[in-house]
Amino acid sequence: MFVSVSKFPGLSVGALAGAVCLLLGTAPAAAGAGPAAVDTPPGAPPGACVAQGDWGPPLPGTALSAPRVQGGFHFLEGPVWIADPGYLLVSDMGPAAGWDQVQPSTIHRLSPPAAAQTFQANAGSNGLALTPDGQQVVAATHDNRSVSTFRLSDRTRGVVAATYQGRAFNSPNDVTVRSDGVVYFTDPSFQRGRRPDAMGGRTGVFRVVNGQVALVDDTLRQPNGIALSPDGRTLYVGAYSENRIYAYEVRPDGSTGARTVFATVPGPDGVTVDCAGNVYWVSNSQGRVYVFSPGGATLGTISAGSSATNAAFGGADRRTLYVTAGRTGDYGIHSIRLNVPGYPY
Repeated sequence: MFVSVSKFPGLSVGALAGAVCLLLGTAPAAAGAGPAAVDTPPGAPPGACVAQGDWGPPLPGTALSAPRVQGGFHFLEGPVWIADPGYLLVSDMGPAAGWDQVQPSTIHRLSPPAAAQTFQANAGSNGLALTPDGQQVVAATHDNRSVSTFRLSDRTRGVVAATYQGRAFNSPNDVTVRSDGVVYFTDPSFQRGRRPDAMGGRTGVFRVVNGQVALVDDTLRQPNGIALSPDGRTLYVGAYSENRIYAYEVRPDGSTGARTVFATVPGPDGVTVDCAGNVYWVSNSQGRVYVFSPGGATLGTISAGSSATNAAFGGADRRTLYVTAGRTGDYGIHSIRLNVPGYPY
C-alpha cells in the first residue's frame, strides 16, 4: 500500500506513514527494523508513491538539461527531500584533513534560492535517506565508518550499523531504506583516507535487519549508488569501478538472491527511482543522469554539468528532479521538472 504526498499536501511523509500504520494496525518501523510478515517484499520508500496504471513517459524528451538553481558549495552529495515544510538536505564534504586525511562534512538545509542553513555540522556524511516514519535522516557517515541517523527535530545522532563481525567498514557511501525499516548501504573505500583497511581489500554492500548487519556482496569494485524498486523486489547497486549497474532479487526477509547486470553507465554514482520504476543513475564522469526503464532500456539522459554525484525527487508533487553537480569548490543544485513523481532520495 502506498500513499502519495501530492494527494495530501498538508501532511509530511512521517504523518502519512503514521496514518497508513493506523489503517493497517501496525507501528512505523525504525531504521534497521525487521521485515513485516508478508509474502512479497515491502516497497520503498514509504509515502512516496500511490499505485497507478500507466504513468506515461517519464521524460519530456530524450536529451534534457537541468539548469543550476544554487551554487557555491564545496562538494555536494546525498540530496534528500523533506516534504513538510518542503526543503532539501544535502551533504557538503570539505577537503580531506587531519592525520587520517578524512573529509569533513556538513549537512545543509536548502530551499533554493534562499541561503543555505546548517542542519548538522560535523556530520561526516555522504548519502542520505529517510526512516520509514519520516522523522530521521539515515546517513552513510564516513567520519566514523558507520551508518547513522539524525533526528529531524533535535539533530540527535544514533547508530544503525557500526561494524561488521567486529571489523570497521571502509567508508559507507550511500544508503536506501525499505518501508519496513530494512537498511541497505554501500561501502567503498573513497573516504577511508589513511585509516587501516579492516575489510581485507574488499568493498561491499550490506543490509541491516533488527540491528544485525549482514553481507550482501563483497565482490563489487567500489559500490556506490543504491536503490530499491517501488515493489521492493529489486535492489540496484552501481559498481563505480566497473561502470556497471547490478540488480539483485530481494526476498521478503530482506535477503538477496540472484545478481544480474541491469545496465552500464560510465562512472555510476548516485541514483533515484520514480514511481513507475524507472531508474535515474548519475554518471559522475559524464555529468549527466541516465534514465532507464524497469527493464533496463535507455529512455534518455539529463545533463547537469560536470562531475554530477547524486539525485532525488522533490517539490510539492515530487516531480522535480534535483541533481548535485559541479566542480570541487563550486558545487551546486540543478533541477528539472519531469512527468512522473519519484523517491525523495
